[in-house]
Parts: sequence; C-alpha cells; structure tokens
Amino acid sequence: MIVDLERKKEKLIKNLIRYGYLKSPEVIEAIKKVPREIFVPSNMKQHAYDDTPLEIGYGQTISAPHMVAIMLEALKIKEDSKVLEIGTGTGYHAALAATIAKKGTVYTIERIKELAEKAKENFKKLGIKNVKVIVGDGSLGLPDFAPYTHIYATCSAPSIPDELIQQLAKGGRLLIPVGRVYGELWLVEKNDKIKKRNLGGCAFVPMIGRRGYNED
Repeated sequence: MIVDLERKKEKLIKNLIRYGYLKSPEVIEAIKKVPREIFVPSNMKQHAYDDTPLEIGYGQTISAPHMVAIMLEALKIKEDSKVLEIGTGTGYHAALAATIAKKGTVYTIERIKELAEKAKENFKKLGIKNVKVIVGDGSLGLPDFAPYTHIYATCSAPSIPDELIQQLAKGGRLLIPVGRVYGELWLVEKNDKIKKRNLGGCAFVPMIGRRGYNED
C-alpha cells in the first residue's frame, strides 16, 4: 500500500506540473513532503492521490490537489509569512502552508470542533509546530492576531468579507471562493489601493457564519 501510494503521489505531482498547476519549487517541495493520506479517512486512503475532493465527515471535504496547487501558487506564501486560513478541515492545506512558511505561523480557524481536534492530531503526528488551530466563526476572520500577510478560505462565501480585507497587511494577498458551492476564486491584493482579480471557476463547500451562509 505504501509503495503504491508513493507511486500515485509521484504520478499526481508530475501531472500537476505538466498541466501548469504546480510551478514554484516551494509549493512542489511542500506537496512532495506532506502526505495527503494522513488527512483523509482510513477507508479513503487508496484515493489520497486521486485529483479529486474527498469527504472527511461532517459534510466537509478535502480539496482536490489541483485546486490546492492553484491556491498555493496564487498566494505566493514566503518562508516568514503570517497566514490565516478559514476552514481547517483535517489540516492538509494548513500543513502545506506551514511547510512553505517554515519560519512563519499559520493560524487556522474551524467551526467544527471535531475536525479541529483531528487537524491538531495530524499536525502533531507530522511534527508540524507552526500552526495554531482555533475553533470559531471563520467568516469574521481572526482579528486577535491580525494583520496577516496572507489570508485564504477553503469554503465559499456569498461575497468577500470586509473583515478579511481589514485583517490583511499592506502588501498582503487574500484568496477566497465566492458563490454557493459553484463560484469563482477571487484574489485580493492590498496596497495603497485594493485590487481584485477573478482567477476562474471553482467548487467548495459553503462558508457558514455571520458573513457566510446560514446553517440551513
């Protein structure tokens, strides 16, 4: 099984590079280093390197590898970045961000306590110490530790929350899907002016919270 997963991982990475999803050495190295199979349910491990979202329980999913690659490449995280993630899930995306920002910190907020606890276990298992997991309403961001050089959401919001833009440092980058389930991925760059760019279509679970959608 282990050998088979390694072979599938190598093939996936080659395909992501071939099709232009993976470009930068830092992102490629992080995806090579972090085992996706750790972050999926045991009965789904054989599909860990399929380029598709996978269910992780509680109505949530782990994003498809190509979408993770798109987001990490667009964010341009540096080794000393201070990152905020909205929607921890089981922690795969945060683990990758923390691997790139090895001298920085990733703050990640998750509304489902059980998933937050699972993510903590996964980070501990992999020896990742520069991730702080918080349980709460991520649609409002995390003002306690702002500003952040990078903010991204792994769930789709009705619009770009003003709170997230306010918590972004000057020169920072914010990446967020907008639209319920099927929507568009928006990149926000904050300098003297706010610049917004549509990176194309995407599909994510909806963001739940005061600046997201209602539970129903």
